[in-house]
Amino acid sequence: MTLKELLHTLSASQAEVEAAEERVEAGRSVGCTTVESAPPRRRAKVSGVLRSVTFRPRQGVPALEAELYDGSGSLALVWLGRREIAGIIPGRRLTAEGMVCLVDGRRAIFNPRYELRPRPGE
Repeated sequence: MTLKELLHTLSASQAEVEAAEERVEAGRSVGCTTVESAPPRRRAKVSGVLRSVTFRPRQGVPALEAELYDGSGSLALVWLGRREIAGIIPGRRLTAEGMVCLVDGRRAIFNPRYELRPRPGE
């Protein structure tokens, strides 16, 4: 690590440090793209950590929504017809794949194919 990198790390905010760590962790997933570069109306595979999980009905249909964060940005993972899914909890790491949509200017994947990943240290 160079002196410049060391100084930047020491002066970085906690959020910047966490984002950098998450980008490194997400980069270890083979075949994944970053959230910020996932193009709308195309299939993408992304990896990250779930920041939040919310039950949010959509037009009368049950929907479980989770925010996936990979250090470059976040997107919504939405499972229609579901109230809960075992293992889908805040802090959980996963890889998700599906069609990226824009909903109110925000990236989302509906009914993604997903794989739970071990937490650091597991």
